[in-house]
Amino acid sequence: MHVGKSSWDYSGGQVGSQQATRVPHGANTANVKRYIDFAAKNGFSSVLVEGWNTGWEDWFGQWKEDVFDFVTPYPDFDVKELQQYAAARGVKIIMHHETSGSVTNYERWMDTAYRFMKQFGYDAVKTGYVGRIIPRGEHHDGQWMVKHYERVAQKTASYNIMVNMHESVRLTGLHRTYPNWLASEAARGNEFNAWSVGNPPDHETILPFTRLMGGPMDYTPGIFKIKMNYYNPGKTEQVHTTLTKQLALYVTMYSPLQMAADLPENYEAKMDAFQFIKDVAADWDDTKILDAEPGDYIITARKAKGSSNWFVGAITDELARNFSTSLSFLDPGKKYIAAIYRDADNAHWKDNPEAYIIEKFLVDSKTNLKLKLAPGGGTAVSLMPATVEEAKHFKKYK
Repeated sequence: MHVGKSSWDYSGGQVGSQQATRVPHGANTANVKRYIDFAAKNGFSSVLVEGWNTGWEDWFGQWKEDVFDFVTPYPDFDVKELQQYAAARGVKIIMHHETSGSVTNYERWMDTAYRFMKQFGYDAVKTGYVGRIIPRGEHHDGQWMVKHYERVAQKTASYNIMVNMHESVRLTGLHRTYPNWLASEAARGNEFNAWSVGNPPDHETILPFTRLMGGPMDYTPGIFKIKMNYYNPGKTEQVHTTLTKQLALYVTMYSPLQMAADLPENYEAKMDAFQFIKDVAADWDDTKILDAEPGDYIITARKAKGSSNWFVGAITDELARNFSTSLSFLDPGKKYIAAIYRDADNAHWKDNPEAYIIEKFLVDSKTNLKLKLAPGGGTAVSLMPATVEEAKHFKKYK
């Protein structure tokens, strides 16, 4: 089982008949190698690849019984070669099983699919349930489907496979019964912003008090290109956020499996901001809610598991906000380097979402940080113990 951060290659999901015939197909061997190289270079343990298996050209909205068999790759996806390539670089590939809502079909294939995974070195799977459920008459949150999610958790556990479920029922403690059930989406995640009106700026300030009370959420944070017209000039969709709010979500939205959900080239263009994603932990020894008002804002501090490093995430709704936040949770008498990733003074979730500033200061448990959040914005802070030599090179925060 692997707990940590993953690069996400989302290459499926295009509706229509052109997906399989596109040249090259997105989830092809060469492209996945590029993601594996990016993961290895930046210390990520795994890469999630979607769209590798046949069926995506006819999957969405068809309400068909048989779409995917979960073992047949497209011709340009070499399973064996990628297994060897990833292993040589110390990276795992996470399997993806989109069912297109055809759950009876998935149940028939589960044993075969999981044996296929073990044969090729996959020990984690992300499942998906987009569309109307088969058997017809059942629903995502109905009793039959609740039992199905439990069967998946049981079956994957028997194969020593970790599972992360999307479009599933929300967790209510079952991740404690099935510790291999590491996370679920089970609410409107970040990808909802890409093809709809999207989640409003207050969405992430509500989830910690609702969905996340039941268990970890795979929200897929870390979007650096906020407006979708960057990819297609005709698109009006965007993520209702600033860039530094996306960083803060790694702290405010708990999941022991976190995704770096944007393209490598978007991260490589802003490696200074990407540093926070490289540094931030995915699991924690301690959590403190420093200030919050459901639907308005939340400020969370977390101590990395097995480490002296702390991280702070502060996010707001559509309103700009200012806070003075005590760092009294830090070890007394110890100096820390605070790397502060904040909204630029002219940042705005709609008008200027990618404007950010990074500052570094020397702080301790007596410091009060002044946080200035833009509309729809956020601040992310890493707090790492300073060596004597490091302490000489940073100004004390005032």
